[in-house]
Amino acid sequence: VHVPIPFFLAFKMDIDHSCDFSESAVEHEDIPPDPALQEICGSEVNTELSKDMTEVSTMTSFEKVSQGINHVEGGWAKMINADDTEVTARYKKKYLKDEHCQHTIMETVMEHCNQCKEAEDCFPDLKDEKVVQEMEYEPASRIISMLRDPNKVKRTATSLSWHPLDYHKLAVAYSCLEFQRAPKNMSFDSYIWNIEICNKPEMTLKPISPLVCLEYNHKDTHILIGGSYNGQIGYWDTRSGSQPVQMSATEHSHKDPVYKVIWLQTKIGTETFSASTDGQVLFWDIRNMNEPTKRLVLDPSKKGNRENAFGAVSMEFENSMAKFLVGTEQGLVVSCNRKLETTDDPIVCMYSGHHGPIYALQRNPFFPKNFLTVADWTARIWSEDIKESSIISSKYHMTYLLDGCWSPVRPSVFFTVKMDGTLDVWDILFKEKDPILSLKVCDEALYSIRVRDKDSMVCCGSQLGTVRLLKMSPDLCTLQKNEKALVSEMFERETKREKILEGQYRERHQMKHSTSVEDEGGKDDMEELLACTESEFFETVEAEKKKIEDKEKERRSGMFCFQG
Repeated sequence: VHVPIPFFLAFKMDIDHSCDFSESAVEHEDIPPDPALQEICGSEVNTELSKDMTEVSTMTSFEKVSQGINHVEGGWAKMINADDTEVTARYKKKYLKDEHCQHTIMETVMEHCNQCKEAEDCFPDLKDEKVVQEMEYEPASRIISMLRDPNKVKRTATSLSWHPLDYHKLAVAYSCLEFQRAPKNMSFDSYIWNIEICNKPEMTLKPISPLVCLEYNHKDTHILIGGSYNGQIGYWDTRSGSQPVQMSATEHSHKDPVYKVIWLQTKIGTETFSASTDGQVLFWDIRNMNEPTKRLVLDPSKKGNRENAFGAVSMEFENSMAKFLVGTEQGLVVSCNRKLETTDDPIVCMYSGHHGPIYALQRNPFFPKNFLTVADWTARIWSEDIKESSIISSKYHMTYLLDGCWSPVRPSVFFTVKMDGTLDVWDILFKEKDPILSLKVCDEALYSIRVRDKDSMVCCGSQLGTVRLLKMSPDLCTLQKNEKALVSEMFERETKREKILEGQYRERHQMKHSTSVEDEGGKDDMEELLACTESEFFETVEAEKKKIEDKEKERRSGMFCFQG
């Protein structure tokens, strides 16, 4: 090793001490390596740092046991029967109106809002991203499947009903609604489809007459109720086969086609009622279909005369409400009392505003006091408190609207179908007069529409019997932030506005009426005054004529005396 050392530095290494530097002369020295030391210091050692591991496989087994759980619902008052859904719904509604309950709920909501505010203050970037996401609202839809009528002679898909539990099953009623124009070889069959197998129906229902409406029973999902074109009511049990279990007697049934059947949410789940254009609403119990349990005639004079009754086309019943609604051919919505035996006046009131038959009628699932009607060229939203006019109305379309329904997951969204084959999606928070999405589904008319309860899977039935399944975008099937509060505020605002306008209209009408009465009274007074003046005038004329005649007589008598 050759180490050059400057003349002013001397390098000394001591094992036990630190390095020392001092001035000295320049020195050059070569130190060769010692082979003996190389053998001692230099060595190679192989090490393994990984742990020793083994692979072991075992077989595990477990015993599966089915065991029931006895759940007893508690928390109800002593006078409340927890099994009666109608009573419990009314109790909940009454309890939510209590000030203590509202105060407790408001405290919980305010605490949640404060926590959200603190989180937003801690993470402002996430708040900005959330606002951007809320602003991006792009509704869309696409057809994912089609169910075609398997018969050669095509019929209209007049009614659709989703299975309450198995969301892949759909019941479709097929009928020809053109009066006395049904083809000779037309099939009467209706079908239950599995939407995952579109080639053929899963089950066939064979009625005596074509079915116009069909509904699943939410209590026993194996049972369906159907209303026929000839006015009869029948029910099917899918466990018993394709034939109806029981049909209503012809002499006690409707005289026109049955356009709507609804199940009543009772303990047993066997009660239903139907509506027809013969002007009757009939209540049934499927355990005995020989005759209806109750009967209501939609006579506006409330005399029960069927000749003057309104023809029923649609119907709506909410279990928490004591009244049900009937849409008529005359464009009126009739509000009726459900318990006919306890009241002498079953028809409560009527709502007017449409120019043609009301094909669809449904309450808002979040706000039952507000309901949707589809008729003529418009769709309208009503409040039970306003009877003269609707609170929200769409624009007048160029083609007829044939059906509509609310979204089960969003309170501001509803759907309508038209005669030109178009499906319209509406969001009243964004647009009141125009739809946010219009989709041309087919070239023929769309007669029916139904939305699946768990999401926004929409099915539309056409005039040629084809049912198209459409999947909506996530924006249309996800509840938006503060949507319920905004819709509630909107309904209240529009209701107040219509009440003010209705009050002003009544005041003007009363003023007109009083003015007309005053005008008529003034007119009578003027006529009396004219008659009195005329009589006085003629009396004066007669008096003057008498005076002249008397003077003439006196003059003549004076002349006669002078001559004599």
